[in-house]
Amino acid sequence: MKELGYYNGKIGELSEMTVPMNDRVCWFGDGVYEAGMCRNGIVFALDEHVDRLFRSAGMLQIRVPVSKEELKNLLDDLIRQMDTGNLMVYFQVTRGTGPRGHAFPAGPANLWITLTPKEINPDAAPVSLITGEDTRFFHCNIKTLNLIPSVMANERAKQAGCYECVFFRPGGRVTECSHSNVHILKDGVFRTAPTDNLILPGIARAHLIAACGRLGIPVIEEPFTVEDLPDADEIITSSSTAPCIRACRVDGRDAGMRDPERFAALHQAIFDEYFAQTGG
Repeated sequence: MKELGYYNGKIGELSEMTVPMNDRVCWFGDGVYEAGMCRNGIVFALDEHVDRLFRSAGMLQIRVPVSKEELKNLLDDLIRQMDTGNLMVYFQVTRGTGPRGHAFPAGPANLWITLTPKEINPDAAPVSLITGEDTRFFHCNIKTLNLIPSVMANERAKQAGCYECVFFRPGGRVTECSHSNVHILKDGVFRTAPTDNLILPGIARAHLIAACGRLGIPVIEEPFTVEDLPDADEIITSSSTAPCIRACRVDGRDAGMRDPERFAALHQAIFDEYFAQTGG
């Protein structure tokens, strides 16, 4: 199956696409991005992803070079050029192109899009996690390309044979993971960090909260700590590519797996919604 790339109007096989060395992304990682799952040619929660891209860009004073409708139409056009409708659709906007300098360049922003075949897996097995101090900056609510702390943390998790690294701030407050949000179930309540500047307001997170509402599961959007993880009835990570993953171990110790009925109900609700919105 082919992989497709787009850069400022140019379209080609992803492996053959190139970008200018003086794109701001090369100098500073100066941009924002989104990634969503596509099934049967339909991107799940597309409006939410596009809205968040524009919101992230606005907070960094990046002017997206197309309107929201133009971007959605472009994505639809590119998806139709693929030989499968089951994809990860990634799109990003970088501040522009120009000689290296910290001040903003005068030219327009650059639009990148990649489409790669990918299937979402509703039958993922429980995963192991590690924890690590959150050394990122204080704008985690912006989906920026500056991801070095997350890259390093995810590599530590990989080397430990784990799926994810759960971040915590000084004092023990859990924020999120290296590439997903993290939540717990405790005494029948779904607990998740508030959407302040220390976490990305995840789209899968929002859909989990909505599913809790439909299922009658109370939700508390308040900080919890790394010390709460071993006592949680369930530990759940969520992202657009893996919207409801259950954890069975944290830092080498058994954890979670104590509220299978609620987890199963949440998991079922999330994937029922995904399959219904992407063609049954």
